[in-house]
Amino acid sequence: MKETLNRLLNHEELSREETKHILVGITQDKYPTEQVTALITAIQMRGITVDELLGFRDGILETGVPVPLHCDRYIDVVGTGGDRKNTFNISTTSCFVIAGAGYRVAKHGNFAATSTSGASNVIAHHGVQFSDDLDVLNRSINEVGIVYLHAQLFARAMKFVGPIRKALPFPTFFNLLGPIVNPSKPQCQLLGVANLDQMRLYTQVYQKIGIDYGIVNSIDGYDEISLTGDFKVTTNSYERLFSPHDLGFSIARPEELVAGATEEEAAQIFDAVLENRALPAQKNIVLANAAFGIQVLEKGTKPIEECIEIARESIDSGRALQTFKRFVELNS
Repeated sequence: MKETLNRLLNHEELSREETKHILVGITQDKYPTEQVTALITAIQMRGITVDELLGFRDGILETGVPVPLHCDRYIDVVGTGGDRKNTFNISTTSCFVIAGAGYRVAKHGNFAATSTSGASNVIAHHGVQFSDDLDVLNRSINEVGIVYLHAQLFARAMKFVGPIRKALPFPTFFNLLGPIVNPSKPQCQLLGVANLDQMRLYTQVYQKIGIDYGIVNSIDGYDEISLTGDFKVTTNSYERLFSPHDLGFSIARPEELVAGATEEEAAQIFDAVLENRALPAQKNIVLANAAFGIQVLEKGTKPIEECIEIARESIDSGRALQTFKRFVELNS
């Protein structure tokens, strides 16, 4: 580790294999806390490379609990977080809309870090019990169309760096790992990022992993499609700037996206969207994010306008709500 730290001080880059071994070593308590802190700080100051990030991902997946799902094709919809916008559970709501439309979803998430309600908060609020039982997880995705993977049950390595991350006054590259360590290794992913630098980083990451992807960023800083202004989308087949009007939507006001001050208020918005009684802007935002997820699942063969209508039908028909009710029933 001392040699590695000297290399980092000389602005050298580490290989994918090296960072994988470092991560595994951290889980084996091979290094003093001071050295791990120095490592994290040095990489954060220089900026992490694609191969370094992939190596840490490899280490987390290798030391974690794998989740083999008996399902051919499914998606995860997730945001990097950290945009400080305190939006309601847009990605999680979108997942149930996608599942209600007949697709398969393996949602990976955790409790909130910087907002009122994370994915695990809103799921647990409805009485769902988190599980790592493979039979239960496979039943959920195959019988209901969606499974929820609570990150803390699977990424065992994260507990080794948790105290260090809390002690440091700045976000670290471990924040970037959350979206790419889904233990079921989905073949498709829709990822929301908070800035264009992250979009470029993850584009290279996904290309090396070799999955179907969509990466979205709202130009005004949301790590999802907020419809508050223009947003950029990058996929396997195109890179384009959209406006809400391009999709037939009105521009949303930032206050229409806010989760509220409590977990209860965030859950009420989640329920309202699925029950088709939310504010038009709240519904439209979920439709937009779900639609780009559907387009990724369809390998880009369907125009986004058709994908929006598929998502709209999922809500309007009640199938998204019915999917959620069946999910809660099976997982409670």
